[in-house]
Amino acid sequence: MGSKSELIARPQSQLAELLAQRIRQTGTISFHDWMAEALYHPEFGYYNRADLVRWGRQGDYRTSPERTELFAATFARYFVSLYEQLGQPAEFNIVEMGAGNGEFAAGALAKLKQSSPNLFNATRYLIIEKSQASRQVAKEQLYEFHDRVRFAENEELAQFQSGILFTNELLDAFPVHRLTVCAGELKEFFVSIDDEGEFVWVLDKPSSEELTKVCPSLREGQIVELNLRIADWFKKVAALLATGYVVTVDYGGPASELYSAEHRPNGTIRAFRRHEFIDDVLSDPGDCDITCSVNWTVVESEGKKHGFDVTQFSRLDKFLMEAGILEELEFRLNQAGSEAEKSAVTTSAREMILPGGMASSFQVLVQKRQNRNAVASGSQPIKGS
Repeated sequence: MGSKSELIARPQSQLAELLAQRIRQTGTISFHDWMAEALYHPEFGYYNRADLVRWGRQGDYRTSPERTELFAATFARYFVSLYEQLGQPAEFNIVEMGAGNGEFAAGALAKLKQSSPNLFNATRYLIIEKSQASRQVAKEQLYEFHDRVRFAENEELAQFQSGILFTNELLDAFPVHRLTVCAGELKEFFVSIDDEGEFVWVLDKPSSEELTKVCPSLREGQIVELNLRIADWFKKVAALLATGYVVTVDYGGPASELYSAEHRPNGTIRAFRRHEFIDDVLSDPGDCDITCSVNWTVVESEGKKHGFDVTQFSRLDKFLMEAGILEELEFRLNQAGSEAEKSAVTTSAREMILPGGMASSFQVLVQKRQNRNAVASGSQPIKGS
């Protein structure tokens, strides 16, 4: 193995001990596999722990649906326009992958029930969520809509003819491979433990030939992350959706930006807990969230392989403005019963509409798959791809 670097915290949690034991028995593991265990171990992984508060002010992060009800309501408005473009079918499917605590689904369905009864009555809302802990919270959150919400696994679903597949902050949590160039040779980051039982980085040759094939040209010491799981994800998406839209909300950039030695010399992997960034990504596996910026160029490319063309790509704040968030804000203010309620609605909307707010750091990618008899529409490539 290559030289060690960055000594990290001594393993303490149950998952850390399991990972340390695995390393002692079988040798180093790729960061991809380490991240997969840290986030998705069936019992001790970050997203599967029943004892962990992940959402809200008391948790580790607050997604857009939790910051303001305007987020889900505005996307519901947008879904109405997509439904109309698809000819208002009698049966319509909205699939949400990685639905978390169900906050978005609850808000979107409430808005559709209130303002678009035709679409609401035609809608079957499918949730695909791996975390059993999250599914339980979502089921409670969505009890009002239990007659039209279904929780399912990919393998349980047959392809449906028309609908929307929606994700919010899903792709950034896919496990990634980390690579660099050391002494002129391409190397991958693996995780090991030293003699004192501390997690350490080590470098070795890439774990697969595919990594060598898809890795961009790197400068000496430059670090990048490669997300190979997006390809498999889009295969599942294509198997589910015959005709319709894939709407992806996340944070990232085109390949030209993410692989810039000048602007991103150390890659984009990061971890956080209690709304604060953690310097040591390898510390406390299972206790903190780990994310990586999404390569939108790859998402666009994988979509095209399955017949999905880009119809829109924009910053989230701009997207919400065009989709009617100000109209939704006015509607909510008119519905508010007190000045305190009006203030709460206005305050929660700030990060979605003000310059420099949370939404300005996110992007929305919309991809459409036409039916076989439709005329293919022009694609709008992602700038920088």
